Amino acid sequence: MPDLVLYIGNKNYSSWSLRPWIAMEAAGIPFSDRVIPFDFAAGNPAYKELSPTGRVPVLHHGKVRVWESLAIIEYVAELYPDAGIWPQDREARAQARSVSMEMLAGFQALRNACPMNIRRPPRAIDLPDGVMDDVARIEATWRDALQRWGGPFLFGPFSAADAMYAPVVNRFHAYRLTTDHSLLAYMDRIMAHPAWKKWEAAALAEPWTVPEDEA
Repeated sequence: MPDLVLYIGNKNYSSWSLRPWIAMEAAGIPFSDRVIPFDFAAGNPAYKELSPTGRVPVLHHGKVRVWESLAIIEYVAELYPDAGIWPQDREARAQARSVSMEMLAGFQALRNACPMNIRRPPRAIDLPDGVMDDVARIEATWRDALQRWGGPFLFGPFSAADAMYAPVVNRFHAYRLTTDHSLLAYMDRIMAHPAWKKWEAAALAEPWTVPEDEA
């Protein structure tokens, strides 16, 4: 089988890169990653050589190119059906896919106001309209899944749904967006996961910064 190569953006900032990376790492999928930094205002021209959209992440598997985070996760789940990327229970799997698609398509106010930044010291900011509506919906999603499936992650073992919401864990932590103790405990479990710690260490070692680091 050809090697899996995941091209990603800066680990400190690239929320969409984190999603398939942590899904694959947590599942023990063999792959390599290659960071293409955001060195230019519009990203990096090198992306256009790697991905049809000119964006990262993109997975190369021999001649196959797979772009968009959730599509990458689905592709790898097909390659490694026994890796547990999606929950085994059919109902849990359906719900996990539903909330993952909701993450893919929604929460724009939160994304705009609170960009992912692994290095950011946790502190609250003034939030524009719509952000706390997004927060409330995510809180309800997490609370329901944890109660329904018993934890420790959203659908029991770490799954693609946790990977899709991993950047939100950083946002909730970095901007102090929730005070719910059960959800803070879930976030602590995510941030203690070996895959998260590996990504975090690499992010903290990166030399690149953007103005948001000082926000």
